[in-house]
Amino acid sequence: MSDYLHDEEEFTSQKFDWLVWKKIFAFMKPLKKYIILGMFAIIVLALTDILYPYISAFAIDDIIQPNRQSGVVDFTKLPLLITYFVIFMFVQATMVYLFIIFAGKVQTELAFSIREKAFNHLQELPFSYYDRTRVGWIMARMTSDSRNLSEILSWGLIDLAWGIFLMVFLTIFMFIINWELALVILAVVPVLTAVSVFFRKYILKAYRSIRKVNSKITGAYNEDITGAITSKTLVLEEQNFHEFDHLTFDMKRQSIRAHMLQGIYFPIMLFIIFIGMALVYNVGGNMVLNMAISVGTLYLFTNYVWQFFDPVNNIANFYARFQQAQASAERIVSLIETQADIVDREDVIKKYGTIFDYNLENFEPLIGEVEFKNVDFKYNVGEQVLTDFNLKVKAGQSIALVGHTGAGKTTIINLISRFYEPTKGEILIDGVDYRERSLGWLHSNLGYVLQTPHLFSGSVMENIRYGKLTATDEEVIAAAKAVEAHSFIVKFEEGYNTECGEGGSRLSVGQKQLVSFARAILADPKILILDEATSSVDTETEQLIQNAINKLLKGRTSFIVAHRLSTIVHSDVILVLEGGEIIESGTHRELIKKEGAYYKLYTNQYSEEMLELSIR
Repeated sequence: MSDYLHDEEEFTSQKFDWLVWKKIFAFMKPLKKYIILGMFAIIVLALTDILYPYISAFAIDDIIQPNRQSGVVDFTKLPLLITYFVIFMFVQATMVYLFIIFAGKVQTELAFSIREKAFNHLQELPFSYYDRTRVGWIMARMTSDSRNLSEILSWGLIDLAWGIFLMVFLTIFMFIINWELALVILAVVPVLTAVSVFFRKYILKAYRSIRKVNSKITGAYNEDITGAITSKTLVLEEQNFHEFDHLTFDMKRQSIRAHMLQGIYFPIMLFIIFIGMALVYNVGGNMVLNMAISVGTLYLFTNYVWQFFDPVNNIANFYARFQQAQASAERIVSLIETQADIVDREDVIKKYGTIFDYNLENFEPLIGEVEFKNVDFKYNVGEQVLTDFNLKVKAGQSIALVGHTGAGKTTIINLISRFYEPTKGEILIDGVDYRERSLGWLHSNLGYVLQTPHLFSGSVMENIRYGKLTATDEEVIAAAKAVEAHSFIVKFEEGYNTECGEGGSRLSVGQKQLVSFARAILADPKILILDEATSSVDTETEQLIQNAINKLLKGRTSFIVAHRLSTIVHSDVILVLEGGEIIESGTHRELIKKEGAYYKLYTNQYSEEMLELSIR
């Protein structure tokens, strides 16, 4: 496993790490009011849980028992009993309502705070972070881990607090009423606790294993369904079935094991409780016969045996979940504390602001001159890509980058975009090292059209407007017309209000490319980067894009990466790269006449007739 690739198994610690939890608890500081009010509700609720058996004991000792002795029914204390029940129900219902409200508030606010902090930090992280981090890893942090932590620190803490207060109050009340019976019950509690902690730990571990296998099954479903055609053409049905059968059998085996643990756990706990009740009946029954305690008091203590079960179970469950949540806490903290490889200096931030708060009044106009001065570059993993690389581009020039895979084309445009920074040397924009100005300043003047276009969920109008959020509908339509996208957009049933679908799934690749190009043009960038912008489209759509490119590159510094060399014949300068070095440079006509590396690349793609046409 690469040191630079995040993986689930990097975070499997079961030990309590106070430093990690201290950072997570910091998110709860603004919620102190709700936590305190929730704790108050829980304390009152624990007291009412203890007092409820007193009402029944009162009915036995003061209403039922005297009547049985006299043979005469006495209803004089019945209104008092009803009053006790009404008060109890009102107080308990109110406290339950309050603790649900406050615990829910803590859960939602905590999850929101964690996700907001993490998402804002994700916006600050550079392209290099996403280059080495799985999307699934990030999504799991933003969803399941944040939900897990918010639940354990809201409902989990509420359950823990209720369990602790109830056990403390029960112990105090029992010793006040009768210390001998209190000792009998407390003798059973350690056994209940030990058994509960043991089983809860392994039950949660078993269910966690089931969830892991279930994730693999879901992945297998997705892979088999999306790759159905490939499976059929390669006759892989039997192999797919055996692999899937193995996964489902593993889940069945682990599920049976988890249910067996659950099935053993509750009977053992009930057995221990019944032993406790038997001891209470034995000792308390003799006390009743000897008139040391009343029947109501014996009933009270038998209820308390049962009441110890829930808090012990809750505390053990919280302990096990808290151990499991350690990994979630580590992963969230890891994401939030990830240091960005590329950041603006303090003095630059002071002048230009941050990505969330631009100081637009300090943004100098960008002209478009770009220069690489003795630039070295190496990715975190891999060989040196550029060594002492030099390039000077005048404002308004169109520069085409060609070469075989790994030649350094994408690296150069990533460096220009400041997705990465040189490990040595300088990149100058308008004669100034671009590290002297902010990322926001550069990116606000940059247009980037990807090889694989990405559209967001929303309408065509909204997707184009992302290039300039303040643009009017007329400006959006003008941008679409400029790239010749208007003609197909208006043919949609809802025109510009047509939903693109997730990732632009409702549009063809060519249509998505034209929409993304319109989006880039709307931003009116001074530097335009086209990364294989026509490689994924058909010939007709390529011609539409090429027509737009020829018109719109004028007045802009542009860098074009293209495998289809026919799209760059009109570029001002074509750079042929190999091993991170420029081996040829010139116009299309000049390079063809040299009959060197570019000539070979071009003639490998096109016939002699096309070659003749391209240099006329």
